Amino acid sequence: MPWHWRLREALSAYLPLLLMGMLALATWWLINNTPGAPAASGQAPVRHDPDYTMQGFTLQRFGSDGRLTVQLEGDQLRHFPDTDTLEVDTVRIQAFSNDGSKTNATARRALSNADASEVQLLGGAKVERSGGASGAAPLQFEGEFLHAFLRTEQLRSHLPVVLRQGGSEIRAGGMQYSHLDQQATFLPPVRARFAPAAGGARR
Repeated sequence: MPWHWRLREALSAYLPLLLMGMLALATWWLINNTPGAPAASGQAPVRHDPDYTMQGFTLQRFGSDGRLTVQLEGDQLRHFPDTDTLEVDTVRIQAFSNDGSKTNATARRALSNADASEVQLLGGAKVERSGGASGAAPLQFEGEFLHAFLRTEQLRSHLPVVLRQGGSEIRAGGMQYSHLDQQATFLPPVRARFAPAAGGARR
């Protein structure tokens, strides 16, 4: 038999095996070179961006008896949905207590929770407490940072503060004040100047 007939018979016999080998090789190459599916991306981090703003606004909060409890005013307000907080420029706050006293607060900027019951006053912060049944002179607080809790009537600061009432003045490195308990705790350094009692000798 001529050699080319023998070669054709050999190829015919081994052709299926060769085709299977080539198919397996092609499959292996595709598996190793096909890009994998993209990894599932996690949720995008929540951005601290305002969802609405207001200019020249006034917000009021009333108690269950219809009495005005808090009034919040400012040049601009920004609400941040990720923390449900308010940021206010040139803030002005009035809060009214059950005993008839009133608290006025101002600052260059303020951070507040949604119902304005907790307010951080930043930059040139001033808080004045006046009125009430005692008839005492207004109580004034000043500092670069004052943290006001309007429901519990507390005021705190970890930065220097000045407290004035009548002719008396206290300067401290920080403080905690509770109006309901009529107690104040001051952080050092503390310097105080007290006005003489009425009719007393001046020193």
